[in-house]
Amino acid sequence: MKWMLSLATASLFTGMALASPTAHTKIPGYVSKAVADPSRGDDVKNDARRKVAELVAFSEAKPGDNVLELIPGSGYFTRVFSKVVGEKGHVYAVWPTPYDEESHPDSDVMRKLATQPGYGNIEVLIQPAAALTAPAPVDVVFTSQNYHDYPDKFMGPTDPALLNKAVFAALKPGGTYFVVDHVAEAGSGLRDTDTLHRIDPAIVKQQVEAAGFEYVGKTDVLRNPADDHKVKVFDKSIRGHTDQFAYKFRKPRHGH
Repeated sequence: MKWMLSLATASLFTGMALASPTAHTKIPGYVSKAVADPSRGDDVKNDARRKVAELVAFSEAKPGDNVLELIPGSGYFTRVFSKVVGEKGHVYAVWPTPYDEESHPDSDVMRKLATQPGYGNIEVLIQPAAALTAPAPVDVVFTSQNYHDYPDKFMGPTDPALLNKAVFAALKPGGTYFVVDHVAEAGSGLRDTDTLHRIDPAIVKQQVEAAGFEYVGKTDVLRNPADDHKVKVFDKSIRGHTDQFAYKFRKPRHGH
């Protein structure tokens, strides 16, 4: 398919990605307050491992923003985004239809969350995998550990190019696209997306930039050099501690 990179090309982009500056993110007060909100309950037990404060801060989400979170799972990040954007902001929790069918009842859990006090700014959307949209222009699109699913059989498969173009269209000029995922071996391209649930960061960078985005940078808060990238992410030896990349892209403010 068009979106399959050769291993040699992917290796080239891997070198480029690793050479990019790493961000050291200052945590704004509104992010710290959102993370400290008592309504997050047991989520706080995972904060040291999942680095929610650092990632949400690096995404640039702020009070009053519209955030689209793609495949939000249990709502770990969603709860924080909801508190960050506040009453004047909005969080669209989006599931592609095939993913919702696979993970159900995750979307029902999110609908229940949206009825709870303080979380009324969350809206759940179920959409075709190849046709992501937002009811209003958004400031941030965020997805964690899901990008690698798009080329897999259960998702259609869906060409990631379609996803990235849709994200580009949904964002306001200057808006950010934030992708977190499990690292695959350098040069592997899309080889391990279905078997190991991993993806080569290089191909993600190449595909997203091909949609018109500018690569802003990365944060290494989820990197784990002890992960050799050869084991399925659900293996008990590595689950919860995989080596993960976190890339930020921006829709250009002018010219598109």
